[in-house]
Amino acid sequence: MQNPIPEFVVEPLENVPGNVIALHHSVMTSLDDDKAVDVISIPLYGKSTIADAMVIASGRSSRQVAAMAEHLAEKLRADHKRHVKIEGLPQADWVLVDAGDVIVHLFRPEVRSFYNLEKMWSLDVPDAPVAVAR
Repeated sequence: MQNPIPEFVVEPLENVPGNVIALHHSVMTSLDDDKAVDVISIPLYGKSTIADAMVIASGRSSRQVAAMAEHLAEKLRADHKRHVKIEGLPQADWVLVDAGDVIVHLFRPEVRSFYNLEKMWSLDVPDAPVAVAR
């Protein structure tokens, strides 16, 4: 990963709270340090109330996914004094790390391709035909 600075900031920087930028930077840096694969960031700032950004990444094994989640949670607790919630850690096929303003989904590659969250949250999905009730 070349630049862990938030790529999701497409609006003028003054519109994105500094704490969100710092939190996102910490997430991206932690995932880079732990050798996460195929890391993407989806901007949600001003578009959703669930979070300001969603980060999706893969690990090569359940063990790596679990380690990435634990390291990330420790870093966010220490650096940002965040109450971080983690779901899915025992199996570590899909682990959700909820840091409030930034939500992180960590997957094993097969599970990631099955759920395909990127497509669900993408703005580049071609228009599908819509059924109209008559």
